[in-house]
Amino acid sequence: MRITPLALALGLAASTVSVPTLASEQAMKSDPRSAALLEKGKALRAAGKLVEADDALEAALVADPANRAAFVEMARVAIDQKLYGQAIAMTRKALVLEPTDRDALGVQGEAMIELGAMDRAKANRDKLAKLCPTGCDPLGRLDGKLRSGPSMAAAQTGEKPKAN
Repeated sequence: MRITPLALALGLAASTVSVPTLASEQAMKSDPRSAALLEKGKALRAAGKLVEADDALEAALVADPANRAAFVEMARVAIDQKLYGQAIAMTRKALVLEPTDRDALGVQGEAMIELGAMDRAKANRDKLAKLCPTGCDPLGRLDGKLRSGPSMAAAQTGEKPKAN
């Protein structure tokens, strides 16, 4: 049997077409337990119960390890606790799952500003500007924080902003 170039090309094209698998279909569906725990975590954070919020968000991630919003909300809790490195780590996990997650980029940029990493925060702002050229909430918040500079806490302790 002889394979013609056209048949070979069609076969190669067919083999590279992405076919959704059961795992990817399940990942696209939100786990209702995880979603409920995420909402509980948000409410606890709003009430100032940061430890309890963190616990609920960790449980949300146990139920659905691909819940990007839970990683971002955990980063917000970390920022509230002034744990900026932890906030950056949590947003990195969200960005591994979705590199264009606007909320993750914005929250990560805010944490970078708090650490004085202004160049890195500006890089996040530039990414956000490309993702939402007409503007979006994360871009607006990050722009506002960049204009105000490093946190008052850094200024009060005499810390010098890091170049990157």
